[in-house]
Amino acid sequence: MALQTLRARWVSFLGTVVALVLGVAQVASMGLLLMGMFDLPQRPVQRFATAPAVVQPNDPTWNASEHDVGARSLAQAEGVSAALLAKVSATGPTVVDRSFYAQPAGGPATSVGHPWAVAGYGGYHLVSGRSPAGAGEVAVGVGQGRVGQKLTVLTAAGPAVFTVSGTVSAVSWEHAVFFSDAEAAALSPRIDDLVALGPLDAVRAAVAGSQAEVLTGQDRHKADPSATTDRRSLDDTITLVPVMAGVAGVTAVFVVASTFGFAVIQRRREVALLRAVGATPQQVRKMVRGEALLVGAFASAVGTALGLLGAQWLAQLLIGMGIAPSWFTVAISLKWTVLAPLAAAFLVGVGVALGGAVTAAGRAGRIRPIEALREAAVDEAGWTPGRRLLGLLGLVGGVAWAAWIGIASPNSVLSPNTYVMSLTVPVLAAAVLAPFAVGPLTRLLMRPFRRSSGATAMLVREGALTSRRRIAATAAPVLLTVGLAFSLMAATSSLGAARDSGAQNQVSAPYALVPDGTPGISPQVVARVAAIHGVRVAAPLATTIYTPSDGNTDQNDALVVDPAALRDTMKLQVVAGSLDALNDTSMAVADIWDWPVGSEVPVHLPDGQVATLRVAATYRAVRGQDVAYLPMRFAASAAYAKDGLVPDAYVSLAPGTDPAAAAKAIRAAVAGGGASFVSRDRLVSSESSYSTHLIKVRQQSTALIIVLFCFIAILNTLLMATADRRRDLAVLRLAGATPRQVLKFFVGESLLVVAIGTVLALAATAVNLAGLWGALLQLFGSTPIEAPYSVILGITAVSLLLALVGTVLPVGAALRGRSLGFVGTGE
Repeated sequence: MALQTLRARWVSFLGTVVALVLGVAQVASMGLLLMGMFDLPQRPVQRFATAPAVVQPNDPTWNASEHDVGARSLAQAEGVSAALLAKVSATGPTVVDRSFYAQPAGGPATSVGHPWAVAGYGGYHLVSGRSPAGAGEVAVGVGQGRVGQKLTVLTAAGPAVFTVSGTVSAVSWEHAVFFSDAEAAALSPRIDDLVALGPLDAVRAAVAGSQAEVLTGQDRHKADPSATTDRRSLDDTITLVPVMAGVAGVTAVFVVASTFGFAVIQRRREVALLRAVGATPQQVRKMVRGEALLVGAFASAVGTALGLLGAQWLAQLLIGMGIAPSWFTVAISLKWTVLAPLAAAFLVGVGVALGGAVTAAGRAGRIRPIEALREAAVDEAGWTPGRRLLGLLGLVGGVAWAAWIGIASPNSVLSPNTYVMSLTVPVLAAAVLAPFAVGPLTRLLMRPFRRSSGATAMLVREGALTSRRRIAATAAPVLLTVGLAFSLMAATSSLGAARDSGAQNQVSAPYALVPDGTPGISPQVVARVAAIHGVRVAAPLATTIYTPSDGNTDQNDALVVDPAALRDTMKLQVVAGSLDALNDTSMAVADIWDWPVGSEVPVHLPDGQVATLRVAATYRAVRGQDVAYLPMRFAASAAYAKDGLVPDAYVSLAPGTDPAAAAKAIRAAVAGGGASFVSRDRLVSSESSYSTHLIKVRQQSTALIIVLFCFIAILNTLLMATADRRRDLAVLRLAGATPRQVLKFFVGESLLVVAIGTVLALAATAVNLAGLWGALLQLFGSTPIEAPYSVILGITAVSLLLALVGTVLPVGAALRGRSLGFVGTGE
């Protein structure tokens, strides 16, 4: 009977099939993307494509001495040590590679300097001229200079004029500037990699026991210039994909279950007639289960196949947003990383179809035959005990979770995996509670039209009050679209604004120097500014520190800065201790590190230097803004660790200094040096741009996928709901309503549906934002809730437009038919 019913009523099931196909496709795509993290494609080797073996330092780890278990040491944290260089060189010819900042005037900020000896291993070859042979000579890419030209090159040592001795072929993965080996060693003391040309077994034996590894074959890509960026991108992808998969999967399952249940609700008249002619409850449920199984299996199979394409599209979306590396893709094969998510998506689709259909048909199957027609004619309740319990649990859980975040766990908003998922709870709870809210909201929203002329407003009001379940089902996609988009985007904007406000409150200097098309500022440029009368400059140098933690290594960011300059230019919220106690043997750290004031911490620095520093002060900070402030005696170590550039410099003026004259002198001092003189506000904006971008991409990409799916759900649900009401349309026509009046009635009902969904979305969003406001208040102090209201209004307007399209199209088609034909058949 189920198969015969499907053949006869396939049009009625079309909307359900579309919703299920899209839902399963979304679940399959997310699953493939998530499992793709375990089967990443091989990327081509770049810098050392023709090198037989590359020696690269490992990430630092703590090693216990065999003779003294209590003694711990850390090998040179970054770069190749002199001892390792000597061991590898003893095995045969060895080529030293150094990578450092070197930007030709007018060239890209990503330009990298190398010694000429490694050029050939990356596919570079001379196009004209000769290789750089001595001081003051460079070889640049074709188009960056010509042989014999005097070219200004920005380096960590400041701008300097070099002579172009030759030009080299360009490659797609790097903008390189080549120096003589001696010049490169002077510009960068750190050795990044070694190309070992001796016997491989001897090289491995020489490296054994050191904090380094020998890379051969495909592993040589670990030494590529994009390796660090790719690792960061993959980390971002691994963080983002589970969030997207969780939120999008929950939304898809909810919408599909709601749509399938709504399709069965629309057939209550048919089920009622079956009960009236003698069908037992078991027969009704068996028929519905059979239909759901057939529809679910077909739609899930199609959705699973469509998910293969969707996964590729999502991968390209992540690449386009700058989250995933350019070579990231989802490999389609017969491996478990592909088959498992596809099978899971198929089973989810079938399960959702069965669950949505059986739950909705259960109540119709339990009613007595004598009540069947009355139950089918007027839908007064729509508020079953099970739904009431589920909705109340969701409401209490959503409010309690928001209160927990706002009061007891404010740091949760900084963790996207936890926080983004929590935003869905109040929204889904509002969708479950929608039938209960339809009545009060209908009366409230229709109150302004009580005295309107004509019967349209009255018909819309009474129709909604007697069809609460249908109104709730059609309002649910609007609620999910607006509620989730509003919550996610408001959280993104508010968190970004709060971070900016917190960073701005930490900086007391009115001015700053920021990089101008360069990755940092040369210390020489900073020194020129500091030499101006009446100008005070604090120029922190970025570095990395390594500290022991339960037998492992903790890696944290640090800034090397003069303590007096730190006190003059920064307003750190000191929690314990005092910044006045900072000296050459102490440091200030973030309170979230849980290092008590007075404790002595062994700190290992990137150049292998070891120091025990006392914690002089702890200051309030959140993740992403937590650093250690170290004394200036570690400046050389900082230059060794990074590129030797100053990320930002804080500028203040001595009392009595003319601001206009000082600004003019500062701008003259930084001209051509790769730096700009800006206000504090510009500084905060530039410092927070990357973290803000990352947060926006994480949450707005999730919102994008949800909104696209929900847009389709809105159109699909309204088409289903309106197309099934041909009998109502026929009754209106028989009662004397003109086509225009009929269309006006259905449009008015659609507007009411969108209004109800939007009001419920705003209520759910208010719960989310209340928790967010409390959390931001504790983390950053008083800060307003911000949101891209124009975007949210646009999403709401598109939802309204889709609802109108989903109403007008089937009504217009029905109006072209014969009205009397619908009454006699019950259709």
